Amino acid sequence: MLFDPFISSNPLAEGIDVDKIQPDYMLISHGHEDHTADAVRIARQSGCKCIGIWEIHSWLQSNGIENTHPMNIGGSHSFEFGTVKMVSAVHSSSFPDGSYAGNPAGFVIQNSDDCFYYAGDTALHTDMQLISRKFKLKCAFLPIGNNFTMDIYDAIDAARMVGTTTVIGMHFDTFGPIEINHEEAHRAFKTAGIHLHLMKIGDTIDI
Repeated sequence: MLFDPFISSNPLAEGIDVDKIQPDYMLISHGHEDHTADAVRIARQSGCKCIGIWEIHSWLQSNGIENTHPMNIGGSHSFEFGTVKMVSAVHSSSFPDGSYAGNPAGFVIQNSDDCFYYAGDTALHTDMQLISRKFKLKCAFLPIGNNFTMDIYDAIDAARMVGTTTVIGMHFDTFGPIEINHEEAHRAFKTAGIHLHLMKIGDTIDI
């Protein structure tokens, strides 16, 4: 599974060969360029199934990508790997040309072995409390870079709302306005009793 591919124009990912990425599924949370930059390219070369809100599906179809599955906020669908539920995100969403890209979204992924929350780009919002009522998460992928999304302290509150003590931080350090103090982040999460992973490009972890 691949989420929000931003690789070829990402200064932190210059060592990654986009043409070798072969996912089975691609999930796209919203239309901003730093989440869709390589979506069409990877979908075309891999033939993966692309999952996103209706407008993302329509945009991919208009770019010649036929293997898509449209969803919308609150809906869920079962795939071979498990179930995807599309949940709210508080952000904006437009394609690189400025056209409307539908509402931003997050995803809860669940099967018989695992359950995790991929928040996409979002502010802290109270709808996150609904996730812990319906799902028992193993971990959550949360944005922590501030300026465009939550900061580390809002992400701590988000982790509490969704009911997890394991967070993989994302949407940080790529651009100047979202650079973070890693020591401060680890210290804040540790004080809150939440384990924070700050991964580097190419890292792998087992949860």
